[in-house]
Amino acid sequence: MKKEDCFFLGKIVKKYSFKGEVLVKLDTDEPEIYDGLESVFIDLRGNLIPFFIEHAQLHKSELLRIRFEDVTTEEDADAILKSNLYLPLEFLPKLEGDKFYFHEIIGFTIKDVNFGDVGIITGINDTTAQALFEIDRDGIEILIPMNDHFIQKVDKENKVILVETPEGLIDLYLEE
Repeated sequence: MKKEDCFFLGKIVKKYSFKGEVLVKLDTDEPEIYDGLESVFIDLRGNLIPFFIEHAQLHKSELLRIRFEDVTTEEDADAILKSNLYLPLEFLPKLEGDKFYFHEIIGFTIKDVNFGDVGIITGINDTTAQALFEIDRDGIEILIPMNDHFIQKVDKENKVILVETPEGLIDLYLEE
């Protein structure tokens, strides 16, 4: 399994018991849908390794407490501590309407109601307070906040996102 065929599920943040159980901080708004997992991929030194789950349950609502089949001691748990967990993309719940996953919209065209074609989405910067569309316009990077007020329509079939940005925002990137 390759990382590009998977999505980031969360990170093992700490050990829970001396029997090898760990706590995973999930990267989701709906942690309860991952309560009954049977297996996950753990990124160990750049390789995705399948781990089978003996038992998993929500812990304090935002953490998932997991006991893996072959992780039975504190030492075993130490070996996977701080590792990232992944699941295949087909495990993602389907989103309706204008909702989307970040990985889904890479390569989409951004069009602005007033400006016209802005460019192609090359990535999403979600390290800032508000996530940003990273758009390539003939070699120039344009950043547009992923704001619900700006997004007018998401056309998944034609791979186009229609936005209405504040006047002058796109021009800021194009002025020399």
